[in-house]
Amino acid sequence: MTKSEKLNFLILFLLGGVSSFSLPPYNFFLINFISYVFLFLFLVEAKNSNKSKLIFFLYGWFFGFGYFICSLYWISISLTFDSNFKFLIPISIIFVPAFISIFFGISTLITKLFLSQKKIITSVLIFSLVFSIIEYIRGIVLSGFPWNLIAYSFSNQTQFIQINSLVGIYGFNLLCITLFTVPAILITRKSKKNIYFMVIVVILVISNLIYGHISLNNLNIKGNENKYNIVTVSTNVSLERFYSSNVDEYSIIQNLINLSDPKKYFGKKTIFIWPEGVLPSTYMSNINSYKEIFIKNFDKDHFILLGLNRKDILNGKTEYYNSIAVIDYQSNIIDYYDKKKLVPFGEFLPLENVLSLIGLKSLTNNYQSYTKGKDKKAILNIEDINLKLLATICYEIIYAGSLNNNLDYDFIINISEDGWFGNSIGPYQHYVHSKFRSIEQGKALIRSANNGISAIINPNGKIKSLIDLEETGSIDTNEINHKPTLFAEYGNKMYLALTFIYIFLLLSIRRFEHE
Repeated sequence: MTKSEKLNFLILFLLGGVSSFSLPPYNFFLINFISYVFLFLFLVEAKNSNKSKLIFFLYGWFFGFGYFICSLYWISISLTFDSNFKFLIPISIIFVPAFISIFFGISTLITKLFLSQKKIITSVLIFSLVFSIIEYIRGIVLSGFPWNLIAYSFSNQTQFIQINSLVGIYGFNLLCITLFTVPAILITRKSKKNIYFMVIVVILVISNLIYGHISLNNLNIKGNENKYNIVTVSTNVSLERFYSSNVDEYSIIQNLINLSDPKKYFGKKTIFIWPEGVLPSTYMSNINSYKEIFIKNFDKDHFILLGLNRKDILNGKTEYYNSIAVIDYQSNIIDYYDKKKLVPFGEFLPLENVLSLIGLKSLTNNYQSYTKGKDKKAILNIEDINLKLLATICYEIIYAGSLNNNLDYDFIINISEDGWFGNSIGPYQHYVHSKFRSIEQGKALIRSANNGISAIINPNGKIKSLIDLEETGSIDTNEINHKPTLFAEYGNKMYLALTFIYIFLLLSIRRFEHE
């Protein structure tokens, strides 16, 4: 391997690292017009120089490694709370980005088969299409990890991201990759044909902004003043509660009640949403041991949604679930949901029979693996006030198109414990996914986080109210809005439809490009 190739690897690594600053909380999306153009031009140059398949793979891998090592470093913070896991910190910092970067390497390797400087427009479209398909695969294989798609760099441009209601995050990701790469067309060849194509791209971008403007102004806001209020609470309960045998959960509940301020809502039908896992030692079966404090502070029109562990005995084996419970003011269980998407190593240990032999355990639940939720639907039903809620716990919110097939619900809730990420970029990245899910589903989303960001988000992704990282308190709303979307109806089939459109464009444009 020559010195020039090694220098190229370094440059691509740095470009990927710089590109990570386009993501939340920085959102310098303009960076990607430089990083993706240079990545594409490196591939074109490698094709012209007849570089090997390995070089093409490594170009993508080094770009991805720089991108992910700078944007996923916060994963290692979750391993600093327990000395038993500190030896894994270097592995999490290096191995996780190195593994995910393989997908980038596969993308550039496949792109090699189709690159041609003479057919630069189709080359850009193929590069975008291949990259987006591999990113989609990254979101589903091995339980999936669709974190930090480059499309999230537009999270602050609410008007621009309304198109997610049509094509979803994967379709938008395809469009973003194309947009970031398309300037390479003029850099490579300034022909009339290429200029016309760039003009068409500009027109499409302007059209998208017009669509976004119309969409934002067409939201029909309906009040629920005579129906119910929704209060979401943000806390900063220490993670030490997971490692101490003397947790004062009574004080935690009292703090949650103080932040909720239920007396303000006496005589009003109200739902209070509390974060995930704030009561680690209390199971759903014994929440009624706190019945007295609930009766004292809430009235008969109040309901509380909170994260609780649930345990069940099946075939003589105790199974544990990370769940959301709906309780009334007397702490009776009205309904519950068991989390279906569990965090590997955090909530369950993959290949537990093997890895447990070398001392590895799951990070939470007293080192016991949770069981994946099975039959229970994601819809929580509060019949007394005719309210249906789509429940998501923690990072379940990052999975576009798979929240639920049943659209008969009033709004989405997401409860989370973001303390594992510390005061890093992790909580911001996690929270931003909620904005995109609200746009895709056309539903308001209510988020309650411990050591994170809590928010009330309208169906167009606009933030109605927010409690920032390291802040505590409560926010409320009585406006729950609905906005039918194509993506909610068809899910990721809309992304599939967009890929067929790209293929049709490729076949059409190919006829007009010189051999």
